[in-house]
Amino acid sequence: MAERQAVISRPARATVFLVLTVTPGHEDTVRDLLEDVSGLRRSVGFRAPGDRLACIVGIGSDVWDRLFDGPRPQELHPFTELNGKRHRAPSTPGDLLFHLRADRMDLCFELARLIMERLDGAVATVDEVHGFKYFDERDLLGFVDGSENPEGQLAADSVFVGDEDPDFENGSYVIIQKYLHDMAAWNALPDTEQEKVIGRTKAANVELPDDVKPADSHVALNTITDDDGDERKIVRENMPFGTLGEGEFGTFFIGYARTPDVTEQMLRNMFLGDGPAPHDRILDFSTAITGCLFHVPTVDFLDDLPAAPGAEETDVPAAPGEEPAAAPPAPPAERPTANGSLGIGSLKGVRT
Repeated sequence: MAERQAVISRPARATVFLVLTVTPGHEDTVRDLLEDVSGLRRSVGFRAPGDRLACIVGIGSDVWDRLFDGPRPQELHPFTELNGKRHRAPSTPGDLLFHLRADRMDLCFELARLIMERLDGAVATVDEVHGFKYFDERDLLGFVDGSENPEGQLAADSVFVGDEDPDFENGSYVIIQKYLHDMAAWNALPDTEQEKVIGRTKAANVELPDDVKPADSHVALNTITDDDGDERKIVRENMPFGTLGEGEFGTFFIGYARTPDVTEQMLRNMFLGDGPAPHDRILDFSTAITGCLFHVPTVDFLDDLPAAPGAEETDVPAAPGEEPAAAPPAPPAERPTANGSLGIGSLKGVRT
């Protein structure tokens, strides 16, 4: 079985999220880095093996065919923008995601530094977020985040691709969004009203009873079931972040799933509403400013990438003193075609 990336893990204390776009013409530089990510992580993590340094790599739809020949993940597509009556989930640029996490920020920072050093001139930074553990797994709104994550075999079944896509079995999908909170408006609500927005008690982190929990609460709209009535799960790795000088306080949402449809249904409920709920009430206090979807391939895939688009077979080296044999020209129908490039701008510095 192909080795899976470290998607399932206990919560980290520190995280760096890097969202990048690949500059056209520099795909080979990116490929070289991707094949070395495992080695770079081992080099940095070896200094503090007990602090669980991990680096999860995600690859976006728009860049996939610029990097790899052959099949692509069946459900990989650009993030779908959602425009509700009051709130919007934007779709923003993102070719590569590096989700670095550990129990120490210095490990995350050092690995991020090495990655960006290798990619210098080949990528543009769309977003860089340094997340931190906030008390007992709480977000900046004061509520515990991620307590409904599945565990054990259920987590693996919820997160990793199975034989429905054999070329990418044991991979995963991840959706990210960066949310900014209106802390003044949120803190103006009494705790009992905040609990109705979330759907859980604030101190004890207990889900409200169904006859008390509002239909537009965050918990109600993020609980979805299949045709058999079984709840569909994702694994969240959300982290709080903030910049005091700019008054920026937020949550970086990151949800891993076997199929992006699970997370997408949650987002449709949140932004477009469901039944009597016009939208998720949390959106009255939290604004999404980014949105991306990536495929998370296996470690084996990254360590030994598929051929680059249009790559030709390597000729056998000529013996000393001999002229290398010229490769026969390919028939016109088999000549590789040039891949289109994607000109993407940067969101760095954008504020809402």
